[in-house]
Amino acid sequence: MKAIGFTRYLPISDPQALVDIELDQPTPTGRDLLVKVEAIAVNPVDTKVRAPKDKVESAPRVLGWDAAGVVAAVGPEATLFKVGDPVYYAGDITRPGANSEFHLIDERIVGTKPASLDFSSAAALPLTTITAWEALFDRLGVSAEGKDAGKSVLIVGGAGGVGSIGIQLAKRVAKLQVIATASRPESARWAQELGADHIVDHFGDIPAQMKEIGFPQVDYVLIFNDTDKHFPAAAEVIKPQGGICTIVENARPLPVELLKAKSAAFHWEFMFTRAMFNTPDMIEQHKLLSEVARLIDAGTLRTTLGRDLGPINATNLREAHRLLEEGRTVGKLVLTGF
Repeated sequence: MKAIGFTRYLPISDPQALVDIELDQPTPTGRDLLVKVEAIAVNPVDTKVRAPKDKVESAPRVLGWDAAGVVAAVGPEATLFKVGDPVYYAGDITRPGANSEFHLIDERIVGTKPASLDFSSAAALPLTTITAWEALFDRLGVSAEGKDAGKSVLIVGGAGGVGSIGIQLAKRVAKLQVIATASRPESARWAQELGADHIVDHFGDIPAQMKEIGFPQVDYVLIFNDTDKHFPAAAEVIKPQGGICTIVENARPLPVELLKAKSAAFHWEFMFTRAMFNTPDMIEQHKLLSEVARLIDAGTLRTTLGRDLGPINATNLREAHRLLEEGRTVGKLVLTGF
């Protein structure tokens, strides 16, 4: 089967950073599904895993943790899906990724593809949606039934992949007042189209801008970009007994002592945790993706696809990595079909 992989960790400008390869088609066992991949999306985690380092793989490594496709075969213990079912999922970082024609994935972290979306639009959603959903509803404990309606949230990185779905979940599902950060006119427009009530510039003084728009403090903060830079501002604007959740690893110690006087909570969100540790509640991601598909088909949520770069091949995938590394993408980057 066709796939895109690498053996050396190289700058994305090097043609060998990602190359077209041929691999044997795998066979599903246990609760695995074999999915015929129709579309993939690219995330910052792909570029971070592939980042240059002094290491050589003995066999090609395949990345890719966003996919939509059709179930081609099921393992003997699989019960949630059957051959022919259209699915979408984010995958498991401890296993080979989905940048291949066929891909093995545990059914407990797979959802039924939204019927109203094509494969490209569906592939844009899983990783970022799971991340934003778990951050907002699981980590911060916001009600997914709207019981916290009217409370406020600051979303740092509103126009990125996670921010794009995070704004929708916060506004359209949780019914919160949403302040999102964006630094360019096009990213600000995108965030507002998705439901942001207010926009502040993350390159400026966030607390000062928050005061200007009438939100000197908020109930929740979601940090989807540069935790080191934005943690102090988050600590300043969080309300007493509020909660902050970040998805971005820090490069230096965080001044969590800033939260003590406010008894404010601090959470990490890593959407691979359930699969990585085979937690007893792994199936919650199946349920989550199925609920999101329902919300998509009901018109409550929309895809976050920003740009389709064409067929799934090494050339187009290198371009996707290059664009992500520039850090100025709006929405999700998707590749469709082999």
